[in-house]
Formats: sequence, structure tokens, C-alpha cells
Amino acid sequence: MSLFLRSLEPFKELRDIENRLAQISPKSTTANVAAFTPTVNTREGDYAYHIEVDLPGVNKEDIHVEVKENRLTISGERKTKEEVSEDNYHRIESSYGKFERSFTLPEDVDAENVDASCENGVLEVVLPKKERTPSKMIQVK
Repeated sequence: MSLFLRSLEPFKELRDIENRLAQISPKSTTANVAAFTPTVNTREGDYAYHIEVDLPGVNKEDIHVEVKENRLTISGERKTKEEVSEDNYHRIESSYGKFERSFTLPEDVDAENVDASCENGVLEVVLPKKERTPSKMIQVK
């Protein structure tokens, strides 16, 4: 292979090695299931920050929301369906398992009044902003 072609495909050798290893190792359906990492949307309003976490198939009882110091942590577990045998599946693309997402909170979050609700597989965490105190002019004596 010429130097020019090799520079166009710098990862080809790694892909070839990975493909050869995949042919050698026994395949396991559980090993091929990816870990569950929920997607997150964040937005800021006038009075609060909002974090929306997509958690399809996760029970409310399996979701934990914690505020500690200036950090918000959302954790839980998406469990596999127990009523269906793995033998019935031809393909499994859903991911399962424990997850954890953490966010550093802005200084103006009122951590004592954080609220969380889950509806239709979407967790919404509302982080209200602290009331703004107007600036005060100090008389120099």
C-alpha cells in the first residue's frame, strides 16, 4: 500500500485487527448490549434551570436525584424485561443497566427547592434560581 493511501485510511489496520478478533471470540448477546446512557437536554428560563432526561422504560422507583454541595446527580437503573426470554429475540438494540449523570450547578441555584417529576419516560428536574437581591449603594464615610 502506498504512503498516500495509508494516510487516507489511518485506522484501517485497527479496524482489520478488530474484525479478526471479533471473528475469533464467541459472541454473547449480553456482551453486545450497550450500557444505558440517557440523553439530556438543559435549558434556562427567567426563574429556573430545567434538565430533561430521557428515561424510557425506567420506573420512577429506580430513579434517584441528589443535590450535594454544588452538584446535581441523577442515577438509576433501566432493567431488562424479565417476562420475555432472550431466546425469542433476533436482535437486541435496547440498552440496559445502571446509569449516572452529574452536573455542576450554577451559583444562583436555590438547592433547597429543587423539584423532580417523571412523566411519559421523561424526568424533568427544575432548579429554581435564588431571588436576586438588588445592589445596594454604600455611603463612604
